Amino acid sequence: MKILHIHKISFLVLCSCMLLISKQSTAQTDIDGLMMEKHFFCVGPTAGFSTWKKYWEGTNKRENLNIGKVTTSSFMLMGNYGITSKLNVLFGLPYIKTKASAGQLPGQKGLQDLSFFIKWQAWQKHLWKGELKTMLIGGYSLPVSDYTPDLLPLSIGLRSKNTQIRLLLDYQRGNWFATVSGTYIHRSNITLDRNTYYTTQMHYTNEVKMPDMMMFDFRAGYRSETWIIEAIANKRTTIGGFDISKNNMPFASNKMNATTIGMHIKYETNFINGLSFVADGSTTVAGRNVGQSNYFGGGIFYIMDFSPKKKTAKSDTQNK
Repeated sequence: MKILHIHKISFLVLCSCMLLISKQSTAQTDIDGLMMEKHFFCVGPTAGFSTWKKYWEGTNKRENLNIGKVTTSSFMLMGNYGITSKLNVLFGLPYIKTKASAGQLPGQKGLQDLSFFIKWQAWQKHLWKGELKTMLIGGYSLPVSDYTPDLLPLSIGLRSKNTQIRLLLDYQRGNWFATVSGTYIHRSNITLDRNTYYTTQMHYTNEVKMPDMMMFDFRAGYRSETWIIEAIANKRTTIGGFDISKNNMPFASNKMNATTIGMHIKYETNFINGLSFVADGSTTVAGRNVGQSNYFGGGIFYIMDFSPKKKTAKSDTQNK
């Protein structure tokens, strides 16, 4: 019997000039309208690749022959456990590797930020022959290695500790759906391995105040027990920050805005119950102080059922 409404974790990893992974994301973030069933655990690896040559220096799009093409590779382990059918706990841990095709700036590699999320389906209502759901998602991420944020655009991250809250609405009628969400991301201050730095003025300290961010995500498409095929639009806006000065390196607290469009596909196999394959692709269509990146990636996930009833059934069989 095929598992219904299985939540596959889909992270659209946006690798840009300054915010190399995360989601945003983040961070890395969970932004779909599905929930994992109670006592079910989904886990699996993903791999993604992002490249760019052109980038926005403020609002001016340009190239820099001193770095050439920047390539970012990401490898991530992700998991999701259903505490209940309306309350899920998620995690993600990425390994990042960067390189430039020209210049002397060395590429970086290592574990980036460990992220945790709690996802709660707060409300559901039958509406217009479909189902409307409201979800609240809270998240937190922190660095797990001693990487530097001060070698952009080749740093593997920004080293801030991020707290985020997201409101998500999901509507499905038959096999067709639409999901919209808004996220506020608070970022902690970071420290550099130097005691002075210049932004729009001189700072005699190693502490950098990081601006917060907002993210808006819209996705729509086809969703069934076997297939998910969806188009995605995402807009990320920095609340504050400043532009890269002309012919200068980017800085961790720059304003980093990006609008991306992409597609996500998920296939749940018929030959192994709970096994699924995912593929993602996106391109940056507008930005400010970010690279005009193209991203593609994929992953494999497997669902395990830890329901107590299985253990009870086994015990009953042994006692007969």
